[in-house]
Amino acid sequence: MYRLTSFWHVSSVLAHNPLSDPARRRTWVLTPDDYPDDAPLPSIWMLASFMSTGSAFLSFRPWQENFMDRVSRLRKSGALLPVRFVLPDVFTAVGGSQFIDSPAIGRYQTYLWHELLPAVEARYATGRRGLAGTSSGGYGAIITALLGPPLFSGVAAHAADMGFSWCYLSEFPKLLDVLRTCGGLEIFWHRFQNAAQKPPSWLSAINLMAMAMAYSPNLNAPPPHADLPLDPFTLEIRPRVWTRWLEWDPISLIDRPEIQDRARQLQYFYFDAGLSDQYHLQYGAELFHRKLSNYAIEHDFAPFEGDHFGTQSRFDLSLPRLAEALSV
Repeated sequence: MYRLTSFWHVSSVLAHNPLSDPARRRTWVLTPDDYPDDAPLPSIWMLASFMSTGSAFLSFRPWQENFMDRVSRLRKSGALLPVRFVLPDVFTAVGGSQFIDSPAIGRYQTYLWHELLPAVEARYATGRRGLAGTSSGGYGAIITALLGPPLFSGVAAHAADMGFSWCYLSEFPKLLDVLRTCGGLEIFWHRFQNAAQKPPSWLSAINLMAMAMAYSPNLNAPPPHADLPLDPFTLEIRPRVWTRWLEWDPISLIDRPEIQDRARQLQYFYFDAGLSDQYHLQYGAELFHRKLSNYAIEHDFAPFEGDHFGTQSRFDLSLPRLAEALSV
């Protein structure tokens, strides 16, 4: 029910990026079998979660559907209107970028929306555009819709990073344990970059390091060129740095009138979180829902029984709704 094509694009924006990540990247595109590439269809950009990338949507999943199987089933059943899916490669040496421009990671917002999007639409006819993703990909969908260029008409975000006080602060003791074991931040950074195999505890630590590189970069600091929002020895909050992080939290952003105006312009705004989310994102999502309601911003909030992982099944609910909104 879907045809898979791809193309390579050499990015001038990502050339010479701080982490020496590749500038040549492959983008996958899924088009309904019964529509040619030059048929103008709504497009949904699928943003990958942290430590993942676009091609991972297509990977084999034991006893589960991959993304192509899922949307083909939805299309065949009539639940999903004709829509084109774009799966960009957004992986970095630290696992992701939060889909924003950072001098410590690279200009990924600029790359995606000022460079790659025109390259995609030069090859595939496009109508209205939407954004969807899970976890950091869900965060990227929301942050792009609220802060990025006004290109998108709808959002579907599952278990998106929000409520930073709950989803990030509780993870910092794990980072502190790793830094103490390795002998400090700079040593850990060097060992992480050069280790052939990375222990699971390191992955939790690099997640927070990547967030610091996205939300509080500091090119005057030693590698990885970021300020931590907590003291690495006592976990005492550093207010100036933490304030920089909170400026990127959707819960804080939505208090700004110009951001509320952007949210009201969306044709469809869906988000959810599992009620047993390991990163406490259900509480941030509930507060975001209440704020949107108080600001009279139309949205679709659908919390569910489940945790942070395996949320792909939620696309059965969100993608048909988003596709319908984009097709009006």
